[in-house]
Amino acid sequence: LVQSQKMEMVGQLTGGLAHDFNNILAGIIGALNLMKRRVGEGRVDELSKYMDAALTSAHRAASLTSRLLAFGRRQSLDIKPVDVAAAIASMDILFGRSIGENIKLNMRLDPAIAMTDAHQLEAAILNLVVNARDAMPDGGEIAIETKRAVGDSLVSIVVSDNGDGMEMDVLAKAFDPFFTTKPIGEGTGLGLSMVHGFANQSGGDVRIMSTPGRGTIVTLLLPAASEAPAEEEVAKVVVERGAGETVLVVEDDPQVRMLVVEVLSD
Repeated sequence: LVQSQKMEMVGQLTGGLAHDFNNILAGIIGALNLMKRRVGEGRVDELSKYMDAALTSAHRAASLTSRLLAFGRRQSLDIKPVDVAAAIASMDILFGRSIGENIKLNMRLDPAIAMTDAHQLEAAILNLVVNARDAMPDGGEIAIETKRAVGDSLVSIVVSDNGDGMEMDVLAKAFDPFFTTKPIGEGTGLGLSMVHGFANQSGGDVRIMSTPGRGTIVTLLLPAASEAPAEEEVAKVVVERGAGETVLVVEDDPQVRMLVVEVLSD
């Protein structure tokens, strides 16, 4: 049974990867082929839109890779004391644009400082809020709450909604990569898996409870910090310009090496 479940998981992961990257590569390769053809014809006035199309697809690939790294706990985190309440409060305008006018947002943010990566934390919270929004197509209410928990050793961030909720079989697969109940093209199935990977890599955990027809509660637990966040200092950047010096580029991929050398030469 365990082996069967493992193979099902691997099949779902590889199938999702192949599907998403196939669409992304189609956008990149198609745009590059058209650019090459237009340059050969001397029609360079149309190159800009093909470049934009290729870059858009490439950014989608980078975003997908970032989510996969988060799920696999292999991303690079800048862990330091973060004022969780302040970070979430600063996202208020972004939340408003993401959830729409038919959903009410309540935030109860008690002071809490966690050891985590500020940018990945914001991405995780936004993922949870968007998931909650999608569970309430007819409107509803989302609540975000922060507090110290479990003997003050952990910081608790709770995102809850009163939406559709999930059945037990769906809940069991909620953190699986590429598992989604959304229609094709409307979800990657990587949102919750990214949150799960981020929480574990930060030394915390994520828990989910859901009742069909009554809503979902996701609790993100992160290690509490023993000190306050340091005030950021604006450093003066001094650009040193060399003369007659040599830069050694070490890169095993020939395409990447060529591009790096071109950029450095420019």
